[in-house]
Parts: sequence; structure tokens; C-alpha cells
Amino acid sequence: MSEIINVSAIAKVEKEKIRKRIESFRSNGKATPTLATVLVGEDPGSVYYMDMQKKVLESLGGTMLKLTLTEDVSEQELLSTIGDLNNDDKVHGIMILFPLPKHIDEHKVAMKISPSKDIDGVNPMNIGLLASTSGGIAPCTPSSVVEILKDTLGELKGKHAVIIGRSNIVGKPLIQLLLREHMTVTVCHSRTRDLKEVARSGEVLISAMGRPKMITEEYVGDGAVVIDVGTSELDGKITGDCDLESVMKKASLVTKVPGGVGTLTTTILMRTLVDLYEKSES
Repeated sequence: MSEIINVSAIAKVEKEKIRKRIESFRSNGKATPTLATVLVGEDPGSVYYMDMQKKVLESLGGTMLKLTLTEDVSEQELLSTIGDLNNDDKVHGIMILFPLPKHIDEHKVAMKISPSKDIDGVNPMNIGLLASTSGGIAPCTPSSVVEILKDTLGELKGKHAVIIGRSNIVGKPLIQLLLREHMTVTVCHSRTRDLKEVARSGEVLISAMGRPKMITEEYVGDGAVVIDVGTSELDGKITGDCDLESVMKKASLVTKVPGGVGTLTTTILMRTLVDLYEKSES
């Protein structure tokens, strides 16, 4: 019998851990972990995410600075703003909400964020450290996938995971995080031959394509754990990569969209903020 993973319960436990850590800082007379989030323009999705960050962080006892710049802001002004945040000792994490307007080079922006405050791991230095060492800062979405798997399955060592999707923000960093857990990892993409057959070989199947309801029972091995990272709009509703009803015929455990991985990402982002805060205080 297939079961939907209760990601909200995982997030609740993690939030309580974060809240206790922040309370301990305050009780010792230390500063409050502070996140600076920069929004350029008025993209509705980014505005929603920014407001959600503030709500979650403040509920945990942290502080958030919301910096909103107009869509026509110059690239140099944005880079200067990031530089000021890099030099502000009261700011412990920096997030720039993407996408940015076309006249701004996103690579330059990512490069400008101090690696020690790069809360979502977009600076190339953190990307390189993630791939080549046990360090680096990982983006919150792949980190959330790992958290869900560890909470659900316990020991991950030796298990075979198939990832469908190789984006820089999910697929590629997720490869490194799963390898750190000593899993065997197969990566698939749009040019993979016999995709359904390869997907069925995984004890864990993670779909991160953004193609609504593409994954059906034909992609799922018997008893596999299926993590749906994709989000798309279909018929006016947010939906995932998986056709949930079909997938549940074969999977043992699944996440749904909405109400799955996205339920945990902001919490994991706040955990990263607290980690960066502790490093800055040590």
C-alpha cells in the first residue's frame, strides 16, 4: 500500500530544533541570526517566497531584512548593494531572488555574494566545494530531498537513487549530496535512452524536470520511494512531475505537489542561516 510522506511533520521537528538553537543564542546575549533577501522587480512568485521566508524566520526568533529594488535598477547598483551586505557584520546570510531582469548578469551577481554568507549556495566557490570536498553550501531544495530521505529511510548507504533532471539548482547539487550519503546515483535527462527502464531500476526515484504529470507507474520500480521535486502550472493549478494516482500503484512512499518537498525548503534555508551564523561567531 503506497503512502504519502508527511513532509510537514518533518519540517515541524526541524523548526523546533532551529528555534531552540536561536533561543540559546539569545539566552547567551548574542545577536540574532539575520537574513537579507533582495528582490529585484515584482515577480509574484518571488514576492510570495520572500514573504514566506520572513514569516518562517520570525516565527523561529530570527530577523529578516527585505530589500526591494526596482526592475530597472542598474547591475552596478545591485552589485553595490550586495557588497554592502557582505560587509555588514549584522547580516549572516544573503539571498538574491532569481530570476533577475535580463539586463543583469546573474553570474556576476552570484559571484559577488560572499561565499560565507551565500545561504543558497549559488556562488561558484560553494558549487565547487560541494562537488570536490565535504564542504560548500548546498541549495535548500536538494538539501530538503536528502532530509526527507534520511527521515523516511534512515540509513541511505548503498541504496540506488535515480535522478531525472540535471539542473544547476537541483539535479547537480543533489548528485553530490547523495554521494556524500554513500548512495549509488544514476542521473537521467531528456537524452537518456530507455528512460523508463533506467528509472525503474532505482530504489529511490527523484524527479526534478518541471514537466507536469510525466512520471507514471511505468517509470517506478516495485516498492520504490518517489520524491517529486518538479513544480509546474497545469489547468491553473500547481502540479508536480508525477501523476500521483498512477505512481502510487507501484511506489511504497511518495511526496506530493504541492505539500511535499517545497514544504521543507524554507525551513532548511533557515537551518543553513543558523549554521552560517554559528561559523561567523566562532
